[in-house]
Amino acid sequence: MLSRFRSAARILLKGDSRKKKRNPIPSITAKEMAEIKQFFPREKFFIFGHARSGTTLLMRLVRLHPEVHCNYQAHFFTRQPLLKSLVDTPEAEEWLGRKSNRWNQGRDLSPLVLRAAADFVMEREAAREGKRIVGDKSPSSTIHGQAVRDLHAVYPDAKLVYIVRDGRDVLVSERFRNLVEESKFLKADDKRIIAELRKDQTQFTNGTRSIFTEAVIRRVAKGWVTNLQETEEEGRRLFGENYCSLRYEDLLAHPFDEMQRLWLFLGVQADPSLEKTIAAEMSSNPDEEWQAKRNEDIASFLPKGHAGNWQRLFTGRDKSAFKEVAGEMLVKWKYEKDLSW
Repeated sequence: MLSRFRSAARILLKGDSRKKKRNPIPSITAKEMAEIKQFFPREKFFIFGHARSGTTLLMRLVRLHPEVHCNYQAHFFTRQPLLKSLVDTPEAEEWLGRKSNRWNQGRDLSPLVLRAAADFVMEREAAREGKRIVGDKSPSSTIHGQAVRDLHAVYPDAKLVYIVRDGRDVLVSERFRNLVEESKFLKADDKRIIAELRKDQTQFTNGTRSIFTEAVIRRVAKGWVTNLQETEEEGRRLFGENYCSLRYEDLLAHPFDEMQRLWLFLGVQADPSLEKTIAAEMSSNPDEEWQAKRNEDIASFLPKGHAGNWQRLFTGRDKSAFKEVAGEMLVKWKYEKDLSW
């Protein structure tokens, strides 16, 4: 009996060291947000989008504004191990929620720890740049709707920007990046395509040969559909007026108009003089230059960043496979009027 009393007292004071799984990390409260903003007052935004959808271009453009800073690939909420891994253990929960810990005011400190860590990373750099609004862009290709939910649990007061690109061009861009890098995940069929590209590129533009295996088409198309469906649904549900989506193709066609709209969404006015600055920024393509250095003979085959590259590369089989998986989503986002393309 004495042993049980001692065990109960130890658990009360120190927690149960035998616990194997922590409870769900609580969301930040309105009171906690008000408290942490006393230390980290800058407004925050996050840019999500499927990989190869123009997130990097959007990041480069949005930070041209004198009041807005953005950097990239923090992956707080979009790629494992994620920001929440800092506290996502039974040991961390026991420490941050321990009843004898008089700093936590009887509540698990985990959401405050997560918010403070991300706030510091972003605001440190924004302070150096002298800007009052700061954001991160990180592609959200694998976690989809969960990334939005995790973001909202820590930043319900932030703004979420989602950029969408025609899934067929996403497929082309992602494929060429993997081929240029000669990714370790490429299979034997993929390596044969690389060899054939180096021998004769014309067969891949006249409908004779495809740069894709059917498995690649279906995998990327399915991921693109899931990403759009879940991000749009959860973004609107959780963030409401603080959610904004735009299409990459509209950004290419009307860059200043789209950036004006985005900057207003973030809470700043766009000076007309920024139109020339935007045009100058869009004339450069660091990703294209990097790919050319990496594997020029393949990289030169595809003009980077253009809309509609898929039209010169898709075979009849490619169209059929992509349409089967993602045709309805193309119509929904007005990339096609119907399924007759």
